[in-house]
This record gives sequence, C-alpha cells and structure tokens, in this order.
Amino acid sequence: MTAPGGGSGDRRDEAAELAAALGDTRWQPPRVTPLDRRLAVDRDSVERGLASLVLTVIELLRQLMERQALRRVDLGDLTEEQVERIGTTLMALEEQMTGLREYFGLAPEDLNLDLGPLGPLLPTD
Repeated sequence: MTAPGGGSGDRRDEAAELAAALGDTRWQPPRVTPLDRRLAVDRDSVERGLASLVLTVIELLRQLMERQALRRVDLGDLTEEQVERIGTTLMALEEQMTGLREYFGLAPEDLNLDLGPLGPLLPTD
C-alpha cells in the first residue's frame, strides 16, 4: 500500500492507464539508468567546462562595459578622473581574465560560443 500522493509505481500505472486510454499500446515505462552510465563525467572536464562558461559570461559583460564606457567618453559626459578610473578598472579586469584563462588552460577563442546562424557570441575585432 502506498502513501497518499502515490509513489513512482503509482505514476507508472497512471501513465500506462493514460496510454491505454489514448489507444497507445506501444507505451513502455522509461528505462532508468544511473547517471554515470549515460554521461562520461570526469572532474577535470567538468571543471574546465564550467570555468569556460563562467568566464564567457564575464568576458561578455566586460566587453559590454567597455563599449558603454567608450560611448560615455565619446559623449564627453565624464570627468578626466572618471575616465582614468574606468580605464584602470577595465585594464585590471582584463588582466584578471587573462590570468583565469591561463589557470584553466583556455584560449580567448575558447570563450567565444558559436551561436549557429547568429554567429559568434563575442565580436572578433
């Protein structure tokens, strides 16, 4: 006897009943296999992949901030001190990104995702 709300066995029975009611006699319950059999996972590739994803997002934001800063400089609405501070900050961020890429063994092009028909995520200029 199962508790109210049903266990996984009840859900399979409900799914079979629904499939039968819809006239699908080919329905089979999904075959469940352990995750490690379906995916070849090793710690290094997972770490490198996650680092690549995070650094890609950070690089995208860095480039957007740089473009916004250049736009504001071109408009002339920043003081010389603000321009200097923005330039110093952006250079420091770029140095940190270079260090992180080297630490994880990633090249700059590794951070540029191919979006298919949309082209690359990051500009290549």
